[in-house]
Amino acid sequence: MIVVHNISKRYRKLQALSGISLSVGKGEIFGLIGPDGAGKTTLFRILTTLILADSGTATLNGWDIVHDYCRIRENVGYMPGRFSLYQTMTVEENLDFFATLFRTTIAENYDLIKDIYSQIEPFKDRMAGKLSGGMKQKLALSCALIHRPLVLFLDEPTTGIDPVSRKELWAMLQKLKSEGITIVVSTPYMDEAMMCDRIAMIQKGSIMTIDTPQGIIDKMPQKIFAVKAGNMSCLLADLRKFESTETCHTFGEFHHITFRYDNEKLCDEMKFYLQKLGYNGVEIKEIEPTIEDCFMNLTDSRI
Repeated sequence: MIVVHNISKRYRKLQALSGISLSVGKGEIFGLIGPDGAGKTTLFRILTTLILADSGTATLNGWDIVHDYCRIRENVGYMPGRFSLYQTMTVEENLDFFATLFRTTIAENYDLIKDIYSQIEPFKDRMAGKLSGGMKQKLALSCALIHRPLVLFLDEPTTGIDPVSRKELWAMLQKLKSEGITIVVSTPYMDEAMMCDRIAMIQKGSIMTIDTPQGIIDKMPQKIFAVKAGNMSCLLADLRKFESTETCHTFGEFHHITFRYDNEKLCDEMKFYLQKLGYNGVEIKEIEPTIEDCFMNLTDSRI
């Protein structure tokens, strides 16, 4: 469905994308995972024909993003990170406007958006600017789908909305996938990566890896250990000073560490080291890596 080859983009002194290559299959939920400033939005804007790449090529359903931009615009839905609908128009007016742009009607494709739009339809006469964050996202998603696109691009759709709305939105995406719509979604939230069929981890405009979420976890080269004790802020610094520590990052109530080499005695050595420094209640245990552990490991390996 989507093939991207060696796409690069620079904004003056900032290299936003550096030789991006990836492919997305038909009916797939493909995640672009990375922090703010990684290049996710720039890639979305290139693939939706809003801006031109400096170099490289990309096709969507066989259509070239430069030469066939009109066909692509007719067949993609794009939901940008910021709410960009008309805030002084009502919910229904916004949806009807977008349907008209694509020469269709709300009634014609209502079956596709029913599960989403029915949740905000009781407020169809309310100004879009007066909606809550979750309701704005549902309206924006309905507008992006009203012409029944082949591909749906969602740029950080769950940023700034409550956990319940996040869960609802991902349930909606799974249903849209069952309708045969290809979905490309970007997010800074690592837990959302697990809801995608495949993901590309991106940092500073470069793809670090592409695989299924479990595939990336299975490739984690080191064992991960969780460490906890009193005075966690000081503990972080002291763990990094331990001579056998490879990486150390904070994850909730634990610090996650990897060692430079595999030795079953290292945990005992670290515990003795921390107790010698005066730490009480030291807890060290091996854990299964998370997708966030994998992202941090890939990032550290490139520094």
